[in-house]
Amino acid sequence: MLLVRPPGVYRAQEDTSLLHDVLRQRGQRGQVAGRSVLDVGSGTGALGIEAFRAGAASLTAIDLSRRSVLASWLNSRLHGIPATVLRGDLFAPVAPRRFDLVLANPPYVPAAGSSPPRHRMARCWDAGPDGRLLLDRICAGAPSVLNDDGVLLLVQSGLADEQATLEQLGEAGLVPGVLARARVPFGPVLRARAPALRARGLLGPDQVEEELVVIEARHD
Repeated sequence: MLLVRPPGVYRAQEDTSLLHDVLRQRGQRGQVAGRSVLDVGSGTGALGIEAFRAGAASLTAIDLSRRSVLASWLNSRLHGIPATVLRGDLFAPVAPRRFDLVLANPPYVPAAGSSPPRHRMARCWDAGPDGRLLLDRICAGAPSVLNDDGVLLLVQSGLADEQATLEQLGEAGLVPGVLARARVPFGPVLRARAPALRARGLLGPDQVEEELVVIEARHD
């Protein structure tokens, strides 16, 4: 897929591809057709574009980064998609609207600091000491943006505790489950951070791969 990616915007990687594959499969089964879609933390807009190609009726994309908002807007137009692209913090720009399908590929890499990073690129992956700075907020807020028959599709690393995501989604009143898994070699960020993560017990002594997981959640 041809995508414009200004400096500082997250490049679609293995996590994007894994959720992209899940979306394609759902589209082939007719589970995306006619649905209203929210792509939160849209980056280049790749996931929302795939959802629209799979038959979605409407697409709204949100990102906090001005450059990502620009990229999502440009790429949606490049692919002939009339997306609404908003700048803001997670679900705040669309409240109190609700959607049939919510997509999320948030930052989830454990980092040294507990606050959001100031460096533009680090914002694409750093997510606090346990990697859950955004994941916890998405779990808590997702029910407020899902229609009664709506679905959340979220991708994260096992390093950010998938069990915590499943439990928090359940506590928020949703029914969660794992749809897909993939093991991928460490990228540059995890390779550079591996010694610190091993010292904290978040990586095994010989671990050179991370597990990515796509989680689905819906109302009971």
